[in-house]
Amino acid sequence: MILFFVFVIPAFVLWCLNKALFSQKKVYDLKGKVVLITGASSGLGQACAYKFVEAGSKVILSARNINKLKEIRDDIVKQFGKHDDFHEPKVLYVDLDNLESLPKAGEDALMHYGHIDILVNNAGISYRGSILETEMDVHHHLMRVNYFGHLSLTKCILPSMITRKQGHILSVSSVQGKVSIPFRSAYTASKHAFDAFFNCLRSEVAEYNIHVTVVSPGYIRTNLSINARTGDGRQYGALDPSTAQGMEPSSVAMEVIKAIECHEEDVIIADVKTKLGILLKNLWPSLFYRIMKKRAIRERKHKEKAE
Repeated sequence: MILFFVFVIPAFVLWCLNKALFSQKKVYDLKGKVVLITGASSGLGQACAYKFVEAGSKVILSARNINKLKEIRDDIVKQFGKHDDFHEPKVLYVDLDNLESLPKAGEDALMHYGHIDILVNNAGISYRGSILETEMDVHHHLMRVNYFGHLSLTKCILPSMITRKQGHILSVSSVQGKVSIPFRSAYTASKHAFDAFFNCLRSEVAEYNIHVTVVSPGYIRTNLSINARTGDGRQYGALDPSTAQGMEPSSVAMEVIKAIECHEEDVIIADVKTKLGILLKNLWPSLFYRIMKKRAIRERKHKEKAE
């Protein structure tokens, strides 16, 4: 543990100082910008919709639940409809699990205003289960929704941004895209792939004045764990204590707005303990993996007792 205090704590302090001293200034105005948000029917996506509308953006709400999107649109009109720079949100059906439908969904999104300034890849599904007990269909499902769906939709919108030589793609990942924890294999694998893809994209589109941001939040107080899939594909149906005690979606949405306004590239939104865990994994992986092994044993015993 002495090495932990010798290396990890100083590195974390330097990391925080770097963020404080060299944090970017606002360089991008959201007023009038066309924003397409996936997963806008609940949680962080819904919270982001309100923040973008409040900033004067032209928002396109997308998800599978059209009725819920219409409810959110009507509530936004009720709250912000009298503002001078208000634009009533558009509603768009998007099913990331249906890859064949996404080119048409991308075309429909572009038809509203002729272009997309900001694409917020937010929709996703979580998972709880052991690798041995998880069916392959569950892995395929999470990879489609959390990775291939976003990849496909992004490729639909990207040519328009390249033609205009401007645009911003913000992709909501997770701290589990940076570290792997036990009994989350399907989810963390999809988020690692998600991170890697958008980190590559950032480099490839920089010459076209297109910015790519990856936001990695910790636990957010949403229904993500309730809607998560188990090893046999059923709904998990429970609110984890860590999720219940998580960050408010509105506070995370404010960080999303800031990340776009400041053209930030890689943003971790989490508590100190989580950030230290990420740093530990990179600086002292053997200790990190030892901690994860013990965590897996504890969780398995807890599950056995519950059963």
